[in-house]
Amino acid sequence: MKVTPLDLRQAKLRVVMRGYDRNEVDALLSEVADDYEQALRESDRLHQELLRLEAVVTEHREHERNLRNTLLTAQRLSDEIQAHAEQESRRIVEDAESRAELILQKSEGRIEEVQREIDGLKLRRRDVETTLHSTIATLRNALQFVREQDQKERDDKILLHRPRQAVLEPQAQTASQAQASPTSTLMRTLDAAAEG
Repeated sequence: MKVTPLDLRQAKLRVVMRGYDRNEVDALLSEVADDYEQALRESDRLHQELLRLEAVVTEHREHERNLRNTLLTAQRLSDEIQAHAEQESRRIVEDAESRAELILQKSEGRIEEVQREIDGLKLRRRDVETTLHSTIATLRNALQFVREQDQKERDDKILLHRPRQAVLEPQAQTASQAQASPTSTLMRTLDAAAEG
Protein backbone atom coordinates (compact mmCIF):
# COMPACT_ATOMS: atom_id res chain seq x y z
CA MET A 1 0.00 0.00 0.00
CA LYS A 2 1.50 3.34 -1.04
CA VAL A 3 1.24 6.09 1.59
CA THR A 4 0.73 9.59 0.22
CA PRO A 5 1.49 12.88 2.00
CA LEU A 6 -2.27 13.41 2.25
CA ASP A 7 -2.62 10.06 4.05
CA LEU A 8 0.01 11.18 6.59
CA ARG A 9 -1.72 14.52 7.13
CA GLN A 10 -5.14 12.93 7.61
CA ALA A 11 -3.94 10.01 9.77
CA LYS A 12 -6.09 9.53 12.86
CA LEU A 13 -4.27 7.63 15.58
CA ARG A 14 -6.00 5.96 18.50
CA VAL A 15 -5.67 7.83 21.79
CA VAL A 16 -4.41 5.65 24.64
CA MET A 17 -3.56 6.33 28.22
CA ARG A 18 0.12 7.27 28.74
CA GLY A 19 0.50 7.64 24.97
CA TYR A 20 2.50 10.24 23.15
CA ASP A 21 1.55 13.88 23.08
CA ARG A 22 -1.08 14.16 20.36
CA ASN A 23 0.17 17.57 19.19
CA GLU A 24 3.73 16.29 18.87
CA VAL A 25 2.59 13.25 16.90
CA ASP A 26 0.45 15.44 14.61
CA ALA A 27 3.38 17.84 14.13
CA LEU A 28 5.70 14.94 13.33
CA LEU A 29 3.24 13.47 10.84
CA SER A 30 2.83 16.87 9.21
CA GLU A 31 6.60 17.34 8.98
CA VAL A 32 7.08 13.84 7.55
CA ALA A 33 4.28 14.50 5.04
CA ASP A 34 5.97 17.75 3.98
CA ASP A 35 9.34 16.03 3.58
CA TYR A 36 7.76 13.14 1.71
CA GLU A 37 5.88 15.51 -0.59
CA GLN A 38 9.07 17.47 -1.25
CA ALA A 39 10.94 14.23 -1.99
CA LEU A 40 8.21 13.18 -4.44
CA ARG A 41 8.42 16.57 -6.16
CA GLU A 42 12.22 16.31 -6.34
CA SER A 43 11.92 12.77 -7.72
CA ASP A 44 9.48 13.97 -10.41
CA ARG A 45 11.77 16.89 -11.25
CA LEU A 46 14.78 14.58 -11.51
CA HIS A 47 12.78 12.19 -13.66
CA GLN A 48 11.83 15.03 -16.03
CA GLU A 49 15.43 16.22 -16.09
CA LEU A 50 16.61 12.68 -16.86
CA LEU A 51 14.14 12.42 -19.73
CA ARG A 52 15.34 15.77 -21.08
CA LEU A 53 18.99 14.73 -20.84
CA GLU A 54 18.26 11.40 -22.50
CA ALA A 55 16.63 13.31 -25.36
CA VAL A 56 19.75 15.49 -25.60
CA VAL A 57 21.99 12.39 -25.67
CA THR A 58 19.79 10.85 -28.37
CA GLU A 59 20.00 14.05 -30.38
CA HIS A 60 23.80 14.09 -30.05
CA ARG A 61 24.00 10.47 -31.10
CA GLU A 62 21.90 11.31 -34.13
CA HIS A 63 24.29 14.16 -34.93
CA GLU A 64 27.22 11.80 -34.53
CA ARG A 65 25.59 9.29 -36.85
CA ASN A 66 24.95 12.06 -39.37
CA LEU A 67 28.53 13.22 -39.06
CA ARG A 68 29.81 9.71 -39.67
CA ASN A 69 27.54 9.45 -42.71
CA THR A 70 28.81 12.82 -43.89
CA LEU A 71 32.37 11.62 -43.42
CA LEU A 72 31.68 8.51 -45.48
CA THR A 73 30.06 10.61 -48.18
CA ALA A 74 33.04 12.96 -48.20
CA GLN A 75 35.31 9.94 -48.55
CA ARG A 76 33.36 8.68 -51.55
CA LEU A 77 33.41 12.12 -53.14
CA SER A 78 37.13 12.37 -52.60
CA ASP A 79 37.62 9.05 -54.40
CA GLU A 80 35.67 10.38 -57.40
CA ILE A 81 37.62 13.65 -57.41
CA GLN A 82 40.88 11.70 -57.12
CA ALA A 83 40.29 10.33 -60.61
CA HIS A 84 40.31 13.91 -62.00
CA ALA A 85 42.81 15.60 -59.75
CA GLU A 86 44.58 13.59 -57.05
CA GLN A 87 46.28 16.58 -55.51
CA GLU A 88 43.00 18.49 -55.15
CA SER A 89 41.28 15.46 -53.68
CA ARG A 90 43.94 15.07 -50.99
CA ARG A 91 43.43 18.65 -49.90
CA ILE A 92 39.63 18.23 -49.75
CA VAL A 93 39.89 14.97 -47.80
CA GLU A 94 42.32 16.42 -45.26
CA ASP A 95 40.13 19.46 -44.78
CA ALA A 96 36.98 17.38 -44.41
CA GLU A 97 38.66 14.98 -41.97
CA SER A 98 40.01 17.76 -39.77
CA ARG A 99 36.59 19.45 -39.59
CA ALA A 100 34.86 16.14 -38.92
CA GLU A 101 37.37 15.31 -36.18
CA LEU A 102 36.81 18.68 -34.51
CA ILE A 103 33.04 18.23 -34.62
CA LEU A 104 33.38 14.68 -33.30
CA GLN A 105 35.58 15.89 -30.44
CA LYS A 106 33.05 18.56 -29.54
CA SER A 107 30.19 16.04 -29.74
CA GLU A 108 32.06 13.51 -27.62
CA GLY A 109 32.92 16.22 -25.11
CA ARG A 110 29.26 17.18 -24.89
CA ILE A 111 28.25 13.52 -24.58
CA GLU A 112 30.70 13.14 -21.68
CA GLU A 113 29.22 16.25 -20.05
CA VAL A 114 25.71 14.89 -20.43
CA GLN A 115 26.84 11.52 -19.07
CA ARG A 116 28.38 13.26 -16.04
CA GLU A 117 25.11 15.13 -15.50
CA ILE A 118 23.18 11.87 -15.73
CA ASP A 119 25.57 10.25 -13.23
CA GLY A 120 25.10 13.23 -10.91
CA LEU A 121 21.33 12.92 -11.18
CA LYS A 122 21.58 9.21 -10.42
CA LEU A 123 23.64 10.01 -7.30
CA ARG A 124 21.08 12.59 -6.20
CA ARG A 125 18.29 10.10 -6.81
CA ARG A 126 20.17 7.50 -4.74
CA ASP A 127 20.55 10.08 -1.93
CA VAL A 128 16.81 10.80 -2.03
CA GLU A 129 16.04 7.07 -1.94
CA THR A 130 18.46 6.59 0.97
CA THR A 131 16.81 9.46 2.84
CA LEU A 132 13.37 7.95 2.21
CA HIS A 133 14.53 4.51 3.37
CA SER A 134 16.02 6.08 6.50
CA THR A 135 12.80 7.98 7.23
CA ILE A 136 10.73 4.84 6.74
CA ALA A 137 13.07 2.85 9.03
CA THR A 138 12.80 5.56 11.69
CA LEU A 139 9.01 5.51 11.47
CA ARG A 140 9.02 1.69 11.70
CA ASN A 141 11.23 1.85 14.79
CA ALA A 142 8.93 4.44 16.35
CA LEU A 143 5.90 2.29 15.58
CA GLN A 144 7.64 -0.76 17.06
CA PHE A 145 8.47 1.23 20.20
CA VAL A 146 4.84 2.37 20.53
CA ARG A 147 3.67 -1.23 20.13
CA GLU A 148 6.14 -2.44 22.74
CA GLN A 149 4.97 0.29 25.14
CA ASP A 150 1.34 -0.71 24.52
CA GLN A 151 2.25 -4.35 25.23
CA LYS A 152 4.10 -3.34 28.40
CA GLU A 153 1.07 -1.34 29.56
CA ARG A 154 -1.18 -4.33 28.92
CA ASP A 155 1.22 -6.59 30.84
CA ASP A 156 1.30 -4.07 33.72
CA LYS A 157 -2.54 -4.00 33.80
CA ILE A 158 -2.61 -7.81 33.88
CA LEU A 159 -0.20 -7.78 36.83
CA LEU A 160 -2.39 -5.24 38.65
CA HIS A 161 -5.48 -7.43 38.34
CA ARG A 162 -3.76 -10.74 39.21
CA PRO A 163 -4.89 -12.39 42.50
CA ARG A 164 -2.52 -11.65 45.37
CA GLN A 165 -0.15 -14.43 46.41
CA ALA A 166 0.43 -15.53 49.96
CA VAL A 167 1.93 -12.85 52.15
CA LEU A 168 5.71 -13.24 52.55
CA GLU A 169 7.34 -13.57 55.90
CA PRO A 170 8.44 -10.19 57.30
CA GLN A 171 12.19 -10.78 56.76
CA ALA A 172 11.81 -12.21 53.26
CA GLN A 173 9.44 -9.38 52.40
CA THR A 174 11.94 -6.75 53.60
CA ALA A 175 14.76 -8.38 51.53
CA SER A 176 12.61 -8.59 48.41
CA GLN A 177 11.51 -4.97 48.84
CA ALA A 178 15.16 -3.90 49.00
CA GLN A 179 15.81 -5.64 45.70
CA ALA A 180 12.52 -4.68 44.04
CA SER A 181 12.44 -2.40 41.07
CA PRO A 182 10.56 0.90 41.23
CA THR A 183 7.80 -0.65 39.11
CA SER A 184 7.23 -3.57 41.49
CA THR A 185 7.31 -1.21 44.50
CA LEU A 186 4.67 0.93 42.83
CA MET A 187 2.60 -2.21 42.11
CA ARG A 188 2.70 -3.27 45.77
CA THR A 189 1.76 0.22 46.90
CA LEU A 190 -1.22 0.26 44.54
CA ASP A 191 -2.28 -3.23 45.73
CA ALA A 192 -2.08 -2.12 49.36
CA ALA A 193 -4.10 1.00 48.60
CA ALA A 194 -6.73 -1.08 46.79
CA GLU A 195 -7.05 -3.47 49.76
CA GLY A 196 -7.24 -0.52 52.20
